[in-house]
Amino acid sequence: MGKLLKHLKKYRKECFFAPFFKLCEAVMELCVPLIVASIIDVGIKNSDNSYILKMMLLLIVFALAGLTFAVIAQYFSAKAAVGFAGKIRHILFSHIQRLSHNEIDNIGTSTMITRLLSDTNQVQVGVNLTLRLVLRSPLISIGAMVMAFTIDQKTALVFLITIPVVFAVVMLITLKCIPMYKKVQSKLDKVLDMTRGNLTGTRVIRAFCMENTEIENFGSVNDDLTVMQKKVGGISALSNPLTYVLLNFAIIVLINIGAIRVNAGIITQGAVVALYNYMAQMLAELVRIAGFIVNVTRAVACGNRIQSVLDAESVLTEPETTKTDKENDYAVYFDNVTFKYSGAGDISLSDLTLKVEKGDTVGIIGGTGAGKSTLVNLIPRFYDVTEGNVFVDGINVKDYKLTDLRDKIGIVPQKAVLFKGTVRSNMLIGNENATDDEIMNAINIAQAGDFININSLDNPVEEGGKNFSGGQRQRLTIARALVRKPQILILDDSSSALDYVTDAALRRAIKELPENTTTFMVSQRTSSIQHADKIVVLDDGVPVGIGTHDELLKNCTVYKEIYDSQFKKGSVE
Repeated sequence: MGKLLKHLKKYRKECFFAPFFKLCEAVMELCVPLIVASIIDVGIKNSDNSYILKMMLLLIVFALAGLTFAVIAQYFSAKAAVGFAGKIRHILFSHIQRLSHNEIDNIGTSTMITRLLSDTNQVQVGVNLTLRLVLRSPLISIGAMVMAFTIDQKTALVFLITIPVVFAVVMLITLKCIPMYKKVQSKLDKVLDMTRGNLTGTRVIRAFCMENTEIENFGSVNDDLTVMQKKVGGISALSNPLTYVLLNFAIIVLINIGAIRVNAGIITQGAVVALYNYMAQMLAELVRIAGFIVNVTRAVACGNRIQSVLDAESVLTEPETTKTDKENDYAVYFDNVTFKYSGAGDISLSDLTLKVEKGDTVGIIGGTGAGKSTLVNLIPRFYDVTEGNVFVDGINVKDYKLTDLRDKIGIVPQKAVLFKGTVRSNMLIGNENATDDEIMNAINIAQAGDFININSLDNPVEEGGKNFSGGQRQRLTIARALVRKPQILILDDSSSALDYVTDAALRRAIKELPENTTTFMVSQRTSSIQHADKIVVLDDGVPVGIGTHDELLKNCTVYKEIYDSQFKKGSVE
């Protein structure tokens, strides 16, 4: 949490004025009991109505001044807290964007959403409360005790005994709650993770009539969170009643001692009322301190969780400038590459050597989990190889600045992802400077011209592209990659939702791309890749065949089995 506080430097002025004006408010508040005592001992005792009126006006002045100071303090504290939280949220989001896929996989999407939203909001609340109460509440608590001693030392001993007892109770409850709040946030992550997965896969759940099962599973996770929240809430809730019991008991003792001393003529009735008011002020502030400590504890726990994400550094290091000396002339060269995911038990890709000439089309095929996506994800350096090297345009991918490397590549992922906006805004992600004509050219190559024309580029795209069919989304994501005019085009099983006719038309159009465009096509269909210049067949991460379609039919059993199984079912080109 301490590392995050450096971002408050921009709000030094607000961090000074917020507690300063709260102190001014506290001073106003501490003066009120003395004025009330004066009204009783002088005005009421002597039946001096003019004095009472004068003191009442003075009370109104103090109240208005206190209100003004409180509003100003609230403005500065809110400005600092909101600005600080906004800065943290921006820094965290920017940091996540720079993390490699490895860290994103390890941290988890749901966890990062919780850090960005819930945890950041808790930090904002903590900063706001700190700026408003960190000086005010202690000043009033201590000030009330000091003022009580100036009135009557013997009676004020009640304050001296009460404060440490109440403080000890608050601290014990706080120390008990700190680790429990961390568990609450962790369980909140699980609820968010389940919710996200459920909403994303709602069609699958309904298709398999799994609603009741999912409701039960969610209920179980939600109950765990609820139980933990009730437990920590129950403990933290003890703070207020215990504090009130102790302080009200102290008030009883205070009034009893005060009454005795009034009867003895040692102090006045107004002094007893002032002592009571100071005790009431201290009661209110100690209750605030109890709540403040609980909220700040929660904010610190959330801040530490945010910092844990910020401390996660990408395993991908990059040079300041891209190396210019080429080691070979291949568009892409896999040099004895082996790859294993972090924390995985088995190797995902083993001993792959592949040389791809510029302008070649490379097909990649294999069973589920064979390592097809893993292979193409190494080209833009989403992951670093475990062993061996990957070269793009003759330069090791580790010698590229990541932006320089990825500027060469257009990627269409397995899952077609569109963003909320318009068709045009989604296309401009591929190339922010693309003209409408260039966009339409890419759309036509991607076979999306039958439902998108130049007049519909401003048509809305809903979140996730849910207002388009699966095949339409795939074609739009292909168009987005083509707008980039990449040197290397990666199609990661991106035509799986297309019919065979559209798929064939897409392949023919891609064949017409500029000669220097190198294409990698991951597919489950042999018909989609059989005209590729080179086909890589993977089986459990091992390349069991590399060659042309005809060569593999003769020499690769795995490829021949895939081909025969598909064509026996009547597949056509």
